[in-house]
Amino acid sequence: MRIIAKFIYFIFGWKALGSVPDNITKAIFLVAPHTSNLDFYIGRFYCWINKIPVKVLIKKEAFNGPLGSLLEKVGGIPIDRGRATSKVLQIVELFKKNDPMFLTIAPEGTRKLTKKWKMGFYHIAVEANIPILLSYIDYEKKIAGVGPPFYPTGDVEKDFKEIEDFYRGIKARHPEQFNL
Repeated sequence: MRIIAKFIYFIFGWKALGSVPDNITKAIFLVAPHTSNLDFYIGRFYCWINKIPVKVLIKKEAFNGPLGSLLEKVGGIPIDRGRATSKVLQIVELFKKNDPMFLTIAPEGTRKLTKKWKMGFYHIAVEANIPILLSYIDYEKKIAGVGPPFYPTGDVEKDFKEIEDFYRGIKARHPEQFNL
């Protein structure tokens, strides 16, 4: 898949920048902006190019039927959104049980405009004691990339200011749907 992904990036003029430092085997890939279904494919190709065994959370109902095995092959992990236990705790357990473990999370939680990012990714990183890899897809520059690892301190306001600053200036496919 790596060769195919590189070829697709080349044909469409995309670049893949940055990667995961060798000493990191567990992290959250925080991907923003997320305003299009194309984000999944561009991000997935990026991970194949860089040989990153990334996973993505998908509601468990999507795994019913013929697409279930395909979702697993591209890194899908079924998440039970109706379970009484916290989704954060479910995911922290996944990090404890798996190494390597790279999980992609879109903090907006949807491709539509949102007023506020969801905080689960932050709480997962703090609870699992793992870094957040600030990842992006910039449609204006045709670059998908990963910035330096970000280690949350537990000071949400301070940390979020740094995270927001990282994403300023990155152009979504649909910029009117991206809000920091």
